[in-house]
Amino acid sequence: MAKTSQIFARVEPETKAQAEIILNRMGISMSHAVGMFLNQVILQRGIPFAMRLPTEQPVAMASLTKEQFERELQKGIEDVEHGRGYSADVIEREMNLLYGV
Repeated sequence: MAKTSQIFARVEPETKAQAEIILNRMGISMSHAVGMFLNQVILQRGIPFAMRLPTEQPVAMASLTKEQFERELQKGIEDVEHGRGYSADVIEREMNLLYGV
């Protein structure tokens, strides 16, 4: 077995949990995913994805009118219906499978 070195990183628990769900579904461990990322940094001689500021500002719910809020909510529902996101039920089911929550 090849010699390995440890890396310690602090991330938000929710970020880690969401990444683990996806990686588990792909059959990839967190360690392998980090190793893959680092190999890409080496191969590409930099961060292996574009890093830029978002073109749109996030929506602040408190600043929306009732009609604007309902439009944003409808956009989210349509995203889930068209496979561009996950419903709360799906996320909850995945969390239960992973953590028995």
